Amino acid sequence: MESKWRQLTTSIGLLILRLGVGGFMANHGWGKLQMVLDGNYEFPDPLGLGQGLSLVMAMLAEFVCSLAVMVGFLTRLTALPVVFTMGVAAFVIHAADPLTMPPTGPPSKESALLFLIPFLALVFTGAGKISVDALIWKSKTT
Repeated sequence: MESKWRQLTTSIGLLILRLGVGGFMANHGWGKLQMVLDGNYEFPDPLGLGQGLSLVMAMLAEFVCSLAVMVGFLTRLTALPVVFTMGVAAFVIHAADPLTMPPTGPPSKESALLFLIPFLALVFTGAGKISVDALIWKSKTT
């Protein structure tokens, strides 16, 4: 059985992860929210869904889902759209770009993968005990 101290430190670690990566991703999605609000739908259409729908879906994942992850609401579920969006960014939008960004070079897959990895981890770990999920389900593990 896991000790109370270990449960607490794990939950604090997950809270720090959620707030940190969620905050940076929400900031990343803020620009897309502004584009939607301004009616500017010029955006890549990597999946052939149309520029407007692609932008709205990316904005929902990057901004709305990130806010949900930050507070720990439906964390495993709301982290999935971010993982998908960052996967599309890394492997479709930046398919021909290098893996890591040279100091003064072109775009790369790096930032998309740096977002994808922690959100994917949250899909598997859940939010921890310091979250809305834990309040809703009052479970030992979330």
